Amino acid sequence: MTVKLGILISGRGSNMQSLVAGAGSAYEVVVVASDRPSAPGLSWALEHGIATFALSPKDVGKATYEAALDAALRAAGAEYLALAGYMRLLSDEFVARWRERIVNIHPSLLPKYKGLDTHARAIAAGDEAAGCSVHLVTEELDGGEVLGQAEVPILAGDTAESLAARVLAEEHRLYPRVLAEWLNR
Repeated sequence: MTVKLGILISGRGSNMQSLVAGAGSAYEVVVVASDRPSAPGLSWALEHGIATFALSPKDVGKATYEAALDAALRAAGAEYLALAGYMRLLSDEFVARWRERIVNIHPSLLPKYKGLDTHARAIAAGDEAAGCSVHLVTEELDGGEVLGQAEVPILAGDTAESLAARVLAEEHRLYPRVLAEWLNR
């Protein structure tokens, strides 16, 4: 049985594109939603025949935005959600409505470096490796169960930007694989 997946983005959606490319017997992407109506990833989704939803919470407030988002996801038939560069914190109420059905990719080896600036923090700490984690979304920021990880060595002379580029390449490989495995459990 193929699961119907909604993807939430805020920008260009490169992880969204890898999830679309990785769709198959485990999941089908039925809608791409964004909190930024000008997000370039929305145009890409439309060009690939995927329904979209966009609304700025700044225009209507967080509660109204999340109610409209929830309605749009359900109307599209989404059964699970994948956050793919979605840079907005979801309310506890929204997360509760989708409990155990939201996954995210985070650019660190969780539980290390929750939140932002993960690459710079790993370099500053003198870590030998960084990476990315696919995890369940809970009310705790980047605190849900880790479903899979990929490690990337930190090289001499790495900057946050050079490390981010290598981690992003791993995110594109890891996310669709772990998502499909998790949905087929």
